[in-house]
Amino acid sequence: MAENVTIARPYADAAFKLAKGQGALGPWSDALEKLAQIVVDPAMRECINDPKLSADQLYGLITGIAGAELSADQQNFVRVLVENERLQVLPEIRDLFVDLKNQQEGVCEAQIASAFPLDDATLAALVADLEAKFKAKLQVTVTIDPELIGGVRVTIGDEVIDASVRGKLANMAAALKN
Repeated sequence: MAENVTIARPYADAAFKLAKGQGALGPWSDALEKLAQIVVDPAMRECINDPKLSADQLYGLITGIAGAELSADQQNFVRVLVENERLQVLPEIRDLFVDLKNQQEGVCEAQIASAFPLDDATLAALVADLEAKFKAKLQVTVTIDPELIGGVRVTIGDEVIDASVRGKLANMAAALKN
């Protein structure tokens, strides 16, 4: 996996520089998401690994599935990936591109695990508090984890804020043992 990220990094950097220069970070992000979804399909994996398919045929297949939504530069990017036999690292290219885009835009990804579903007002208030604390715009993913018993656990980058009942009980148990 680390090897794929190493292979993908220069392609993600090149795509990012091109997209930034065009002021098209959003469309490039969308295109890379779509292309990554295409190449992870098991049937497409077989086609990518099929030595009978020429580079032109594979390029035509990928761009045909992606549709007319790809710009000329995005189509050229696909051609470069096909010719260099790097289609299989498109998911890593997408992830690295999104990281670069988020850094550029001052956006952090946040995962919020809650014991119960959060209503819109509660979630908005929580996100506003977290954005003020981290001084960044947050892109939030919310999951339900009944094992938390109550409360929430927030993960932003490598920082974890555990305000769950389960976390507090674990802290109390550790304190009692000492």
